[in-house]
Amino acid sequence: MEEKKRTLWGELRKGFITTNPLLVLMVGLCSALAISTRVENCIFMGLAVIFVLTCSNVIISLIRNFIPDQVRIPIYIVVIASFVTIVDLTLKTIPAVYERLGVWIPLIVVNCIILARAEGYASSAKVSHAFMDGLGIGMGYTSVLLIMSVFRELFGTGKIVLFEKKVIDLHIKAVPMILIMFPGAFITYALLSALLQWYQARKKPGAEEG
Repeated sequence: MEEKKRTLWGELRKGFITTNPLLVLMVGLCSALAISTRVENCIFMGLAVIFVLTCSNVIISLIRNFIPDQVRIPIYIVVIASFVTIVDLTLKTIPAVYERLGVWIPLIVVNCIILARAEGYASSAKVSHAFMDGLGIGMGYTSVLLIMSVFRELFGTGKIVLFEKKVIDLHIKAVPMILIMFPGAFITYALLSALLQWYQARKKPGAEEG
């Protein structure tokens, strides 16, 4: 899309549906499938990705005219790694969460979502649009993570626990534990993906006429 046709609201909202990184672009899936066993994990992971994605988009947009084309990717990685280090050191102050997220926090550096937005968008967009793009894509990623984790934790364990407090309890003993295992991640993701496809098909003009 041409720069002059972009709007701040348009750049923000596209990350939720039309350019959702998980359900449409299908990038960054490994971490999403692995950590969505608990809502608490996804809250912190989502905040971390929003912070790194938004900040790196802004910095890369600011310096895009000064970066030699031949070294742009290493410079993008240095920028992203700097913000990931801030997140990593911050989360170390919450040992329980840091231990559960484990290697997925440092691996944000090579998360396809962030590098793809740096190369494919922020490097050619003005700062305000890059900021809204990072924020929208990050929020779209987080919203899918939260939906997946609520479904998997609630129906896979019969309860949702946040910060060591039980916030929802279904009082069911026989639960499909497969939902908190890896096959459950694929099942949940497939259901969400199918739901989005169905929603988008209904919105297309003339869909009912076939």
